[in-house]
Amino acid sequence: MAKEAEREEARAAVDRGPILIWGAGAIGGTVGAHLVCARHAVVFVDVAEEHVAAIADPARGLSIEGPVAAFTIHAPAHTPATVEGVFRRIFLCVKTHDTEAACRQLLPHLAPDGYVLSLQNGLCERTIAEVCGAQRTMGAFVNFGADWLEPGRILFGNRGATVVGELDGATTPRATALHALLRDTFEPDAVLTPNIWGYLWGKLAYSSLLYAQALAEKGIADTLARPELLPLIRALCGEVMAVARAEGVTPLGFNGFDPAAFMPGASEDAARASVAAMVEFNRPNAKTHSGVWRDLWVRRRATPADAQIGAVPPIGCQHGLACPALTRLIAMIHECERGERPMADANLTELLGSLR
Repeated sequence: MAKEAEREEARAAVDRGPILIWGAGAIGGTVGAHLVCARHAVVFVDVAEEHVAAIADPARGLSIEGPVAAFTIHAPAHTPATVEGVFRRIFLCVKTHDTEAACRQLLPHLAPDGYVLSLQNGLCERTIAEVCGAQRTMGAFVNFGADWLEPGRILFGNRGATVVGELDGATTPRATALHALLRDTFEPDAVLTPNIWGYLWGKLAYSSLLYAQALAEKGIADTLARPELLPLIRALCGEVMAVARAEGVTPLGFNGFDPAAFMPGASEDAARASVAAMVEFNRPNAKTHSGVWRDLWVRRRATPADAQIGAVPPIGCQHGLACPALTRLIAMIHECERGERPMADANLTELLGSLR
């Protein structure tokens, strides 16, 4: 009874006006659609006018497709220039490199006692805190698979870790309420953590592998399963783990990724076991290729490489730690963006060879 009363209190705390989803793409669209489906008031904001029009159109709406869920919702949707009102809860779901600009746009719509939740990849919470204030910033980590297909259509390919927490690790009423909201509407196994930075740094290491896959033809599972690439995987994840440790962060694992397996001094066998677990997690997923791969080869647009995994080498430099694998990977991603390098599985053996 006590636990049920606690849940009811958390649900009541959540019900304080509509949620503003800023960025209605793969992440924001998927989470926001589930909130609407659970009868929560949601307002979407996106820069893609056709996508906004589809969501708001009673004849179209926003469709979630794929093996996890399939349904269509309708909700108010606006561009940044047309949205009105003030919100206590804003879920920021834009690309990493658009974080600062989006924060400055949404700031007039953020209530003094409200917060911005970063449903993004990278260390975006740092930027949000600088613009909106640390007390109005909350952290999140997500690893579910989703792709924006076209205006009004999003593929929800697989479930994955969903974690929220306060930046300082405190267990606050708003964090408890947010956790209950996501658990009850989107991810039953959502986690409330006192170490959100541990998850964010863990995701940076995993993201480095997704960026590596983006250079190749094979999907995530098939790329990770290439035995000859184990030294490259160890190098990429090892650099991120070393910098995280220098920052005083204890990285946390998820969906097969084991941070301890890539810490300095960890064995090759430990890394191989973690890679096998990541392959097992990714193998059945409907989303076979990374979002970065789609950016490069489907949508033909720049990736957030510099703002995301590119944040690690400068931090490492502050601690006297070089990150040659990450630096070369980012350079190769930029070559793909400029049309100077074609998609090829051989890109990864080339990247590995450059580190020897």
